Amino acid sequence: QGQSADEASAVRRKEKTEFEEDDKLSLLTWNIDGLDGEEQPQRARGLCSYILEYSPDVVLLQEMVQPYIRFMHKRLATNYTFIKGGEIGYFTTILLKKTRVTLLDSKILPFRYSQLTKFYYNSGERMRQFNAVIKRMSMAPDDFTVLFGGDTNLRDYEVATVEIPESICDLWEQLGEPEKCRYTWDTWANTNKEMRFKNRLRFDRVYLRRAVKDGVPRMEPHSMALVGLEKLKCGRYTSDHWGIYCTFSVD
Repeated sequence: QGQSADEASAVRRKEKTEFEEDDKLSLLTWNIDGLDGEEQPQRARGLCSYILEYSPDVVLLQEMVQPYIRFMHKRLATNYTFIKGGEIGYFTTILLKKTRVTLLDSKILPFRYSQLTKFYYNSGERMRQFNAVIKRMSMAPDDFTVLFGGDTNLRDYEVATVEIPESICDLWEQLGEPEKCRYTWDTWANTNKEMRFKNRLRFDRVYLRRAVKDGVPRMEPHSMALVGLEKLKCGRYTSDHWGIYCTFSVD
């Protein structure tokens, strides 16, 4: 449900106090809906404000477009390394906090869509792509920890058709399925899109593949919260999706 700016600021302060710990990895994933041209400058400023306030170690953004990336680079390049997934149309972008994460190497893997595909009749394609994601996560070396996050557009019944190894977990499920974090695409609460039929779905998900080699530190889900729940001064939300801010502990 939407919040006022004052309520949201109080919630963010509380969440930061609870979540920000140096020994934990923090991650923000968000479909920023860069394809929506309405109030784009204000929404881009709102996005940067969230990133600066939460200061996540890793940021995974979907539906990025060139006007956004130029705006963000001016404001965030001092603190973050940018990894762009493309140049034309819309694409994904990863930000890594320079003081916390060192980039050793990167490789762009082509996908037909940057956040799978939304419509119900594309169910087969979504399941094929999700299966490919799980397979690639599983193929990582035993001493690697793998994180996947983003707008998957997956429905629960589709996820159930994919065999997911025990080493891979859904963050929301692992944390006890908190109701306040269930719906990341909620057209009842989020009014950015004029939808004839209202819906609430868990499109945005985070998956963790723990390192399985003996003696290697194991990363465990610690907390999660939805962000972007308040309207900006322009009367719109930062995106039609809520973002997911989460933290991981290391054992």
